[in-house]
Amino acid sequence: MGDPDLLAQRFEGHRVRLRSVALRMLGSSHEADDAVQEAWLRLSRADAGSVDNLGGWLTTVVARVCLDVLRARASKPQVPMGSTEGPAAVSTPEDEALLADSLGVALLVVLNTLAPDERLAFVLHDMFAVPFDEIAPIVGRSPVAARQLASRARRRVQSDRVLPDASAVSQRQVVAAFLAASRQGDFAALLRLLDPEVVLRADAVAVDMAAQRAGVGAPALREQIRGADAVAKIFAGGARAARLTQVDGRPGAVVIIRGRAMAVFDFAVHEGRVVGIDLVADPETLEALELEPVAR
Repeated sequence: MGDPDLLAQRFEGHRVRLRSVALRMLGSSHEADDAVQEAWLRLSRADAGSVDNLGGWLTTVVARVCLDVLRARASKPQVPMGSTEGPAAVSTPEDEALLADSLGVALLVVLNTLAPDERLAFVLHDMFAVPFDEIAPIVGRSPVAARQLASRARRRVQSDRVLPDASAVSQRQVVAAFLAASRQGDFAALLRLLDPEVVLRADAVAVDMAAQRAGVGAPALREQIRGADAVAKIFAGGARAARLTQVDGRPGAVVIIRGRAMAVFDFAVHEGRVVGIDLVADPETLEALELEPVAR
C-alpha cells in the first residue's frame, strides 16, 4: 500500500474539504468527524496506488457514509434544531460560523426537511461542484435523475427564502459578465472571473459537437478541463450564441437553434468567481432541465 506516512500526509491535504462536506451533509461536528475518520480507515485498507483522483475518491467515500447516516436518521424521530442532543444539533460555535459562511444556519433547517438523496445531491453539486455523473452512483440513479434530485432540493431551498435575492443577483451578474467577456474575446476579464481551480465538464455529445465545429488551431474541448487559463482559452471569442438563462434555478446560459435548446451551460459561482461549468448537450439531459429566461 506504499509509505503509510506519505499516505497520511496526502489524506491530511484533503481533510478540511472532507469535513466541510460532511458537516454540511450532517450538521453535526461529531458525526462529520466520524465520517472523515471512516474515510481514512477505508483509504488505509485500500490500494491507494490505484486511485487516480484521491480527492474525488475520498469525497465519494464521505458522501456514502453521510448518506447512510441520513437514511438511518430519517427512519428515527427527528430532534428539533437547537436541541443539545441528537444528530441535528450543531455542536460548536465554530461549526455554526462555518455553516453561516456557507449560506447561513437557516439553510441547515431546510436541509433537514429534505430526503437524504436530495440533500446529498444538493450539497455535493451546489456547494462543492461535484458533477452529476459522480453523484449518480452514490445515490444509485442515473445522472439525469441525480440532477433532478438537486433541482427539487434547490426549489425547496429557494421557496423557503433561505437563499437571499442578493446572492442570486450577484451570481447572475458574474455569469452575465463571463458571457460578455467570452463574446468579446477578453481573455484578461475571463481570468478575473474564473477561480484558479475552475473545472469545465462537458458531456460526450458536447465534445463531439465541438470537435465538428472547431476551427484550425482552436483549443480542443475535452470532457474535463481544469484551471482558469485552460478554461479561458476555450471560451475566449466563443459563446456568441449563448443567452443568459436560469438552469434548474441556477444562473446559466442556453444555446437555442430553431426554437430548440441545443446546449446548456450550468455555472457554479462562489465568492464572485466561477468555480465550475457543466456543458450539457445530451438530448435526454436537456429534456430534464428546467430553463427560465432571464428578464433584462
